[in-house]
Amino acid sequence: MTDARHIEAQIYERLSKVIDPELGRSITDLGMIAAINAVGVTSQGDGDVPSYDVTVHVELTVEGCPLSQTITNQINGAIVSYPDAKLTPHIEVSSMSHDKLADLVAGLKAERKQNPFNKPGVKTRIFAIASGKGGVGKSSVSANLAATFATLGYDTAAIDADIYGFSLPKLFGVHTQPTNLNGMLMPVTAWGVKLISIGMFAGADRAILWRGPRLQRSLEQFLSDVWWGDPDVLLLDLAPGTGDMAISVAQALPNAELVVVTTPQPSASDVAVRSGLVALQVPMKVRGVVENMSWYEHKGERLEIFGAGGGRRVSDQLTETLGYDVPLLAQLPLDPDLREVGESGRPAVLNEDGALRSDALGRTFRELAEGLLRSE
Repeated sequence: MTDARHIEAQIYERLSKVIDPELGRSITDLGMIAAINAVGVTSQGDGDVPSYDVTVHVELTVEGCPLSQTITNQINGAIVSYPDAKLTPHIEVSSMSHDKLADLVAGLKAERKQNPFNKPGVKTRIFAIASGKGGVGKSSVSANLAATFATLGYDTAAIDADIYGFSLPKLFGVHTQPTNLNGMLMPVTAWGVKLISIGMFAGADRAILWRGPRLQRSLEQFLSDVWWGDPDVLLLDLAPGTGDMAISVAQALPNAELVVVTTPQPSASDVAVRSGLVALQVPMKVRGVVENMSWYEHKGERLEIFGAGGGRRVSDQLTETLGYDVPLLAQLPLDPDLREVGESGRPAVLNEDGALRSDALGRTFRELAEGLLRSE
């Protein structure tokens, strides 16, 4: 006969499959299950099926954890789906003691110790999205590409490395700060993408005037002091140009691949080439070029408002100078949705339900994402 102790052991085993959405670890491994108590109750019309009240004492990492309901729902699901008895869950939620949390964070930091993306054998593909000048839609490309990776089932992270002109929080509709676990930050998740940006701390209305070492330290903190887990893809939205942050990224993430965004006109494409030529100075491969605002669709006619050929010019010049193929990866239309929907807090490549659009824009970003991951 199934007894209470056996039920408790079975429930603990089932809860080992429940993953904390922020830390990406089992709630049992993280020590979040303080106790499980099963008490038999008199059956009421259930025949020979034994019935138990199961009380689970859950200790969250921080009081008022924003994802506590998600965790609670998963625990409830694991209990009520138990096949060999009728279990009624009772979840009692509290927060970890200061000492227990400190030990947990110390253990997680000890596993990582430093920039987790700059180690031999790391599986994460890293793409740094760059442009020679501002206003070409680099951040829009970054946001929509990240959202596309997430919809395709990849564990996706994004760093807003444009310290002066941060825009990813707005494009993803983020208005909260990362959770602070004793000095270790949890990235904010929006539309399936784990995000970090200085704009989450400074506010979008404050100017950031950082230079040199402090600027480089901001990137190091984003890489080392944030718990990213093991993402499949990491995107960095770089500041325009070839300044300090581009060099810092190349030094901190030599395995990153550069994607250059330009618009068709020569004034943009000529400058975009210079951003790609950073690869001559640092160990970073230029993966390819994305041409944005290539045309505007008007009554079935493609109007080349900003001219034509800029993406191909950048591709050809970088291929010749760098000595390897730098392809034109995609051409994106001048689409008012990219601005209007993006500024509303949802990447334009997504429908309202978070699914990838099935139209030409959605297909283009899907092909871009899949093409980047196919490359070596």
